[in-house]
Amino acid sequence: MAEKSSSRQLGERAAAPSAAIESAGVQQSWVATEACTLPTPQQPLREAEFDALFRDALRRVHRASPTVLWLDLDARAGARARDLAHRESACCSFFSFAFTAVGTASIRMNVEVPAERVDVLDGLAARARAVSRE
Repeated sequence: MAEKSSSRQLGERAAAPSAAIESAGVQQSWVATEACTLPTPQQPLREAEFDALFRDALRRVHRASPTVLWLDLDARAGARARDLAHRESACCSFFSFAFTAVGTASIRMNVEVPAERVDVLDGLAARARAVSRE
């Protein structure tokens, strides 16, 4: 997928999800609320952070297996993605995140979940595709 150009800085925080995404039928929340320790009022803000990362830096979405999702990101968003992954795994401990370089300009965020949480990974993958228009 070609690199997206954006007037937004890769480190900039996002606004609320767009109406276009909502009208496309993508579920608003992919969060497993029963397993998440993040306070409920903060969950939409976290989702908006993921949306901004996907919109600003996502280059490719690949489902490596039912329990593994690869998100290839612009390398300039690496620190932002690592910080977000660290905070997400602190409140939703079933997520496992790892990062690897993909060439010189991209990093891969490897997202893994246990089999009983595949539905959450499905939602995250759908959200990433919808927000980035991949």
